[in-house]
Amino acid sequence: MATKGGKADRTKGSRADRSKKEKPWFAPSQIKQFSGEVKSECLKIVWPKRKATFALTGIVVVLSLVVSVYLGSVDLLLGRMISWLLH
Repeated sequence: MATKGGKADRTKGSRADRSKKEKPWFAPSQIKQFSGEVKSECLKIVWPKRKATFALTGIVVVLSLVVSVYLGSVDLLLGRMISWLLH
């Protein structure tokens, strides 16, 4: 599109025009829509059975204890080696 000077109309599609047409990023209607979408997504979740949950929790606890004992013993060993070297 040409204007009086023969230059293209640069205001069409500019940031100012787009901001007038777009909805604000924060509006009460969007909050209601978002919470509805969250609720529908939560209903799609497949939760594990109680037995599987306890078994996996037990594995996590046992592995945490094993790793903590290992890291504690390595820390103790390295600490004693460094103190022996420095004294």
